[in-house]
Amino acid sequence: MLKIGVLGAGHLGKIHLKCIQEIPAYQLVGFFDPDENNAQQVEDEFGVQKWETLDGLIDAVDVVDIVTPTISHFECASRSLKKCRHVFIEKPIVTTLEEARHLIKIAGEANVKVQVGHVERFNPAFLAAEPSFDRPMFIESHRLAQFNPRGTDVPVILDLMIHDIDIVLSVVKSNIKKISASGVAVLSDTPDIANARIEFDNGCVANLTASRISLKNMRKSRFFQRNAYISVDFLKKELEIVRIADVDQNTDLQGFIVDLGQGKGTRQILFDKPEVVPSNAIKSELDSFYSAIVNNTVPPVTINDGYLALEVAHRIIEKINQGSFKIF
Repeated sequence: MLKIGVLGAGHLGKIHLKCIQEIPAYQLVGFFDPDENNAQQVEDEFGVQKWETLDGLIDAVDVVDIVTPTISHFECASRSLKKCRHVFIEKPIVTTLEEARHLIKIAGEANVKVQVGHVERFNPAFLAAEPSFDRPMFIESHRLAQFNPRGTDVPVILDLMIHDIDIVLSVVKSNIKKISASGVAVLSDTPDIANARIEFDNGCVANLTASRISLKNMRKSRFFQRNAYISVDFLKKELEIVRIADVDQNTDLQGFIVDLGQGKGTRQILFDKPEVVPSNAIKSELDSFYSAIVNNTVPPVTINDGYLALEVAHRIIEKINQGSFKIF
């Protein structure tokens, strides 16, 4: 059993506390939150000890779970790593690339495990889709959210789009050739709506759209590849796959036959909706981090993965700032 402490007890921190309480492999030692009123409420609600100091909690545990605002990630993570504690850190990993590079150096010197909370990697719909990916050549993602003041201290790219950046980088095994982007600030001082086009050396193109001022919530990605179209709904946790195959009258899948014309014969379009096994993505990622520690394996989302997603996010922000960024 590993002793774990949570830094930050806001909206997401409370979810982490609840999930950790449901994982027998962890002993939840307590949490730290600088807001005394909130800390007292959380202690009463969850029956978990609140600690008076950050370092006191770090000293008492084996694992530190950082769920604080992004601006404090570096300080919390560096202090934990310098004490040789394993660190789970929410996305984005830190605020700047310089901080991320410094954190990678400290983590290497500490020789401990670090996992970044890119939770969509553990979304059951994405997990069900992974075996079907075969060199997608066009990816389209829409991540739209109704306005919530929480998170507006950073651009929508770091708040929402970074989820899809990480997903794309995990699926497309190629270097980036070019990035184009545009964005608009509507309710905050940074982009609230943004679109980015990422072109890879292997020919794949990813078109990502993120908005935090939408009238409805949407988290959907579509992957187009040779003879297949894969639709992952991260919000509804649903998966749909459309395949083009040789005609097979014995298939159990629904579909129809199309004539390709010009003497090219006929093919069959098949519709499949694979089973998505329900799971709690946050609980799954915390479980996976425990396994990486005790089995001395590589975490599913490494500190380098977190750095790469942040690096692409900053390139997108830079393109927006150089181009058509407007404040209404």
